[in-house]
Amino acid sequence: MQTWQEVTVQVHRDAQEAVSNLLIETGSQGVAINDSADYIGQKDRFGELYPEVEQSDMVAITAYYPSNTNITDITLTINDQLAELANFGLQMGQVTVVSQELAEEDWADNWKKYYEPACITHDLTIVPSWTDYEASAGEKVIQLDPGMAFGTGTHPTTKMSLFALEQVLRGGETVIDVGTGSGVLSIASSLLGAKTVYAYDLDDVAVRVAQENIDLNQGADNIHVVTGDLLKGIEQEADVIVANILADILVLLTDDAYRLIKDEGYLILSGIISEKLDMVLEAAFSAGFFLETHMIQGEWNALIFKKTDDMSGVVGG
Repeated sequence: MQTWQEVTVQVHRDAQEAVSNLLIETGSQGVAINDSADYIGQKDRFGELYPEVEQSDMVAITAYYPSNTNITDITLTINDQLAELANFGLQMGQVTVVSQELAEEDWADNWKKYYEPACITHDLTIVPSWTDYEASAGEKVIQLDPGMAFGTGTHPTTKMSLFALEQVLRGGETVIDVGTGSGVLSIASSLLGAKTVYAYDLDDVAVRVAQENIDLNQGADNIHVVTGDLLKGIEQEADVIVANILADILVLLTDDAYRLIKDEGYLILSGIISEKLDMVLEAAFSAGFFLETHMIQGEWNALIFKKTDDMSGVVGG
């Protein structure tokens, strides 16, 4: 029986995406994120609400490495790079790193047990690919297998991105999804009526996982996913651009987004912690966008900007 080595990092929620990427870069074959916030209002496979879980700002990110990995060296590298992340202004909290060995079937159980069907919006439900699920009338189901690396789609930043897409998509749009990860926002865009979706991610693993998830969803063949560095070199105009990534990265794409978004089109930005909100607003306003909607969940913010000459109904600028 093949064995795996498990490294768990306890870190502040603000840093979960950066730390997950770090663990993948050190050779992890996948990560699972256990966040107490993901259980709020969520139902298990039997349709019952999860019992109340004590809420914490800390999340547990578990990475899985093959048995022949030198886990001691990996742990030292992780600790060194975690220290460097703190220099980028991310709130890390009291970081702890723990490792252990486990059997292959335990690996599968450990990450899948946290992943159940989740009703994200009134119309959108995310369902793990290995689960039998019967959709109700009018319900739009996103079949998703995060590949043990990109979360379950229930994080507040993803939820708000999905709410935003529901608000702006009316059918027939061209959408660009920047930093697609699991592909969940691209798939949702297709389900909500987008005519064509272009998905980009700098990580080749993310591109592969996103394509696998797209293939799970019938009718999602209007999604084109490729490797790309934000919006650099992109010439395709879009009605909507959505990006759910770190605030420090979002500010790098606002000018290109303004260049590509059609008049009266929308820019959706999510993944913004409160401390970085003003920085993102300033970058978007400087590019020429107007703020139409500001959503807040806990310490996370999502913003819907519009490219318009009509100032009615928008603020900022």
